Parts: sequence; structure tokens; C-alpha cells
Amino acid sequence: MTTATDPPVITLLTDYGLADEFVGVLHGVIARICPQARVIDLSHGVPPQDVPAGAAMLLHALPYLPVGVHVGVVDPTVGADRRAVALRLADGRTLVGPDNGLFWPAAQAGGGVVAAVEISASPWVLQPLAATFHGRDIFAPVGAQLAAGRPIEEAGTAFDPAELVTLELPSATIDGDTLIATVIGADHFGNVQLGAASADLDSLGASAGATFEVTLASGDAHSARHARAFADGAPGELLLFEDSSAQLALACYRGSAQARLGVRGGDSVRVRPAPAHG
Repeated sequence: MTTATDPPVITLLTDYGLADEFVGVLHGVIARICPQARVIDLSHGVPPQDVPAGAAMLLHALPYLPVGVHVGVVDPTVGADRRAVALRLADGRTLVGPDNGLFWPAAQAGGGVVAAVEISASPWVLQPLAATFHGRDIFAPVGAQLAAGRPIEEAGTAFDPAELVTLELPSATIDGDTLIATVIGADHFGNVQLGAASADLDSLGASAGATFEVTLASGDAHSARHARAFADGAPGELLLFEDSSAQLALACYRGSAQARLGVRGGDSVRVRPAPAHG
């Protein structure tokens, strides 16, 4: 719970990685404008240009973050004609970044957008404006000004939130005894998150310890055991479990499920109870 005396919070979510100076520059821009802000690096490891993966990260993280200004930069069409936006949500949060669907799932979870402003020509933009680094020149300075207390109406030109680009994260379907899901992404440990909930697996009659057949788009099939925790498996065993975001995921105990399966975001995976033998 935050109070009026707490420092403003700015969170950063990007696909910049940490090898270059880009993240540090965002911090520097914010520090010059709103030095009192507490900056939280949510992640800079979104797979490059993977908007759905970034949207899923933001959606799953926001319930655990203080209400504040949340800057997101996963922007494959930077410098093109997509909008740059600042959005005020019904729950009091402010989202700043490209209008490419990155914010849509989180905005819906936050009660919807109550104010939308186009900020490409904001009076707070840094000049000269680079065509390829809007994180530095648009999103960080606008986010910092908003965190410092400037009203969102001064950030740019208001527009109808109904015009925002939408993005629906993949959901699972059931075909007979088979769950068909889409890979959302993989974490640092190689755990593969699927666009499916644990309840989807339950509809197949799942029980702890049951064995499932996981078939990839290539046709390769793997055996996976339904588990509650990683330690429920043997070293190297493929596990099917509910992750911390309540999503269905695949893990390889003391290994990497992503490396073992060779999957990536957008791939299709079919899961069904393992056929009986004998």
C-alpha cells in the first residue's frame, strides 16, 4: 500500500537486454527529470520484438507492483506510424509506451483505459528526437514527468481509447482428449509457458502424477508428468505444472525444457493423456 508521502514509482519493461547502454540511459533520463522516483526494472529480457511475450509479462507482474507509471518498450515498428501513448487506467496506473497491443491485456485487467493521450509530439519529448530510440526520447521523459506529478492531459493530444490497438493473448482449445495450446515464451530457467490454465488440463481428467503426451508442431512427441513442484520429478524428467502466474508450463527438472523441446513463442503444442500400453 502506498501513501502520499511515498516516492513515485516508475517500472521499466523492455526487450533491450543488458549488454548495451540503453537501460542505463533510461535510468539517466528519469533521474534528471524525476530524481525522487523509485525505478523498478521489471525486465529487460523480453525476447527481441516479441510483443505478446512482453504483454504477458506485464499482465502477470502488475498485480504485485505498486500503482505508478509503468513504461513498456517492445517496439518492432519504432519510427513508423504507430502511436506513442500514455494511458490512465481505472485502477490508477499509468502506462507509457507504443500502441501496438503491448498494454492491452494489462489495461483490461486494470479496469480499462479511462484516458488516452498521443505523446509523439509531447512538449516533454527530448530533442533532437531519434527515429530508433523512442524509449529514451519519448517514453522515459514522458513517464518521468507524469511520475513527477504533471497531469496526463498535458502530455499530448487526447484520443478515444476505443482506437487503441488490441492484442488477445493465446488461449487453449480442447479437441476431444487433446489440449491445444500456444507457447507464450520461456523464462531464464528454460521453463516453457503455455497459453493455457491449469483448469484446461483438469478438463482432460488430469491428476497429480499422471503422464501426458506432449506433441510439437514438428510431430515429435515427448512424455511429461503432471507435477506440483519441480522436485516432484527425477533429474531430466519433463514436467507439466502450474507456474506462479497460474499458467500451464513445461519444465525439465534440473534442465531446460526449452532447450530440450526446441520451442519458441508462437509454436503450437498438443497435450493429451498418455495412451495406455499393453
